[in-house]
Amino acid sequence: MPTTEPAPTAAAVDMLAVNTIRMLAADAVQRAKSGHPGMPMGAASMAYVLWTRQLKHNPRNPDWPNRDRFVLSAGHASMLLYSLLHLTGYDLSIDELKQFRQWGSATPGHPEHGETPGVETTTGPLGQGFANAVGMALAEARLAAEFNRGEHRPIDHHTYVIASDGDMMEGVQAEAASFAGHLGLGKLVVLYDDNKITIEGETALAFSEDVPARYRACGWHTQTVSDGNDLKAIDAAIDAAKAVADKPSLITIETRIGYGSPNRENTSRAHGEPLGDEELALTKSQLGWPAEPAFCVPDEVAAHFLRAVAEGRSSETAWQRDMELYAEAHPHLAAELDRRTRRDLPLDWDVDLPRFEPSDGPMATRAASGKVLNSLASTLPEVIGGSADLAGSNKTLLDGHDDFGCGSFEGRNLRFGVREHAMGAVMNGMALHRGLLPYGGTFLIFSDYMRPAVRLAALMRLPTIYVYTHDSIGLGEDGPTHQPIEQLASLRAIPGLVVFRPGDANETREAWAAAIEEKGPVAIALTRQKLPVLETDADPSAARRGAYVFADSGVDADPAIILIATGSELQLAVGAYRRLCEDGVAARVVSMPSWELFERQETGYRDAVLPPNVKNRLVVEAGTTFGWSRYAGDRGRVIGIDRFGASAPSPVNMTEFGFTAENVEATARALLEQA
Repeated sequence: MPTTEPAPTAAAVDMLAVNTIRMLAADAVQRAKSGHPGMPMGAASMAYVLWTRQLKHNPRNPDWPNRDRFVLSAGHASMLLYSLLHLTGYDLSIDELKQFRQWGSATPGHPEHGETPGVETTTGPLGQGFANAVGMALAEARLAAEFNRGEHRPIDHHTYVIASDGDMMEGVQAEAASFAGHLGLGKLVVLYDDNKITIEGETALAFSEDVPARYRACGWHTQTVSDGNDLKAIDAAIDAAKAVADKPSLITIETRIGYGSPNRENTSRAHGEPLGDEELALTKSQLGWPAEPAFCVPDEVAAHFLRAVAEGRSSETAWQRDMELYAEAHPHLAAELDRRTRRDLPLDWDVDLPRFEPSDGPMATRAASGKVLNSLASTLPEVIGGSADLAGSNKTLLDGHDDFGCGSFEGRNLRFGVREHAMGAVMNGMALHRGLLPYGGTFLIFSDYMRPAVRLAALMRLPTIYVYTHDSIGLGEDGPTHQPIEQLASLRAIPGLVVFRPGDANETREAWAAAIEEKGPVAIALTRQKLPVLETDADPSAARRGAYVFADSGVDADPAIILIATGSELQLAVGAYRRLCEDGVAARVVSMPSWELFERQETGYRDAVLPPNVKNRLVVEAGTTFGWSRYAGDRGRVIGIDRFGASAPSPVNMTEFGFTAENVEATARALLEQA
C-alpha cells in the first residue's frame, strides 16, 4: 500500500519558514560575495512573526493607502526584507534574489524606495529609517484626525520598525524617539534586534546604556523578549504593544547574530561578510537544511507565505467597501483624500498668492515667505510643518491653526524642538506616507545638522520643503558660528535637490510656487535683513526657470557685461547696473535664484539669458565662490566670501566684505577695462 507523509505540524512549518528566510539571505550574500548575513539570520523569527501574523499589507498592491508600513531601519539586513517580499508574493522573483547587489537588479545592497516593490523607504544610514517611521506614524495620526468619521476609518494602520543596536547608537534615532514619545504616537511599534554585536565586536566596547530605560524616560511603552526565537512571545509582545494607544512601543528582542552558523554565530564576523562555502555548508547541516540547491524554498513554506496574497486582497477589499460608503456619506472628504494621496494639486491653487510692490517697503525674504506660506496653507490643506525651535525667526507658523501634539492630532503646526536631524528625517517619512506636504525650517547654517536626511530626500525624490533663513553674513551680530558660507554650495552639490535663493519678496513667492510644483525636495534660502521689493519688466514667473533677465540696457544685441546675482545681492547688482547704464555701458542683470532649475531649461533659453559670446561676467553672492566658475567663465569674476564671517551689524558686515553696489560697479568696470 502506498503511504503518504503526514502533513507537517504548524510548529514545523514555522521553523521551516524561519530557516527559509535565513538561508535565502545567506545564499544571496554568498553568491554576491558581499553583504550582511548575520542580522537576517538572527532576526528571521521576529520578522516572520510580524509579516505573517501582524502586518496588514497587500503584496499585489504595495501602494494600498491603508496598509501597515514596515521600515527596516537596519538597512544592511536588506536580504531579510527581500526574502520576505519574495516569499509573501510581491513582484520580486527568486532570480532577483540571485542578483543581489548586482547592476540593474531590484535587490540593491541596501533597500531603496522606488527600486523594489514593497520597500517603503531607503535605509542604510542607521537611524534614518527609524526617524522616517516616526514621520509615517505622525502622518497616519494627522490624516486619521482629519478624515476619519465615526465608524468610517479610511486611515487606520500601524507603522512597524526593525531596528538594530547600531540604530540605537545614532543621534537621529535619539532625537526621533524623544519626539515620538512626546507626541504619543501609539501606532508606532519598534522591534529592537538586540544582538549586542557591531562590526568591531561586542557592543559593550562602546555602548552600555539601558536602552529600554531611556525609551521609558522618553514616554515609550517597553517590553523585552529574552529569546529571539520564541515566536509566541514575540507575537504576544506585538499584541500588547498595539493595545497601548497613547504611547509608541519598543520591544527589545534578544537575538544571536548569524544564528545557526557554528563558527560565526554571536560574533562580529557574521555581521558584514559572506559565511564562506565551508561555513555555509556547516550552517545548513546544523539547521537541517539541504546543501543543494541554493535558494531553496520548500513547497509547504511557499504555500504558507503566499497566504499573504489572499489575506491582503481581502483586507484591501474590505477597506474599499468601506471607502464606498465613506464617499457616499462624506463625498468632499473622500475626494480630497484621493487627490492628496495621488499628489495632485487643486485647480487655481496659486491664484491668490500675494504680490508685492515697491511701495510695500523693504521686507526680509523670510517675512515674505511667511506671508506666502500662510496663503498656501489656505488653499492646500496638505501643507503642514514647523521649525526646529525657530518658528518666530523662520516665519513658519501657520496663523489660525493649532499645534500638532499629544492628544491633539488635528493641528498643522509642528513643534520639532531643537532636533534638526530628526526634523529632516521625520519630514521624509511624512512625504513617503503621502497625503501631506511637509516643510521644516531652521537657519541655513544648521542645514549641516540635517544634511543626511536632505540627501536621502533627494535620493528618493520626495516632495519636502526646507525653509532656511538667516542665509548669509547679513544676519549680523550672531557671528561666524551662525553665518553660512559654504552651505549653499554644499546643498547645490546634492543631486536632485533644488536650491532657491530669492532676491526679493516676489521671487520668494515664485520660490514657493516652484517648490509646490516640484516633484522632489526644495531648499529655499531666505534673508534675515530687509530687502527692497525690486521693479522689473520681466514676468515674475520667470524666476521659476531658475534664472532670467532681470534688467537689460537694450543698447546692443548682446550686453558688454552681465551681472549675475542671487538673494540679497540682487539689489546690489541692480544698483551697479543703473550706474553703468548712466555711463552708456551696455549691461544686463541676470537673477539666478536656482542653478538646478536653470540647468533644466532648453539650451536656447539658457543661451538667451547668458549669451555664450559675452565673456565679461560678474557674479555676486554672499557665500563661497566655489562652483560659480561654471557661470562666470574663464574671464569672469566672482564677488563672494571664501573665509568665515564676523560678528557685526549686518550693514557693517556687508560693507566690510565688499557687498555694496559701489564695489560691484567698480569690479565690473575693472573687468571691462581688462577685456
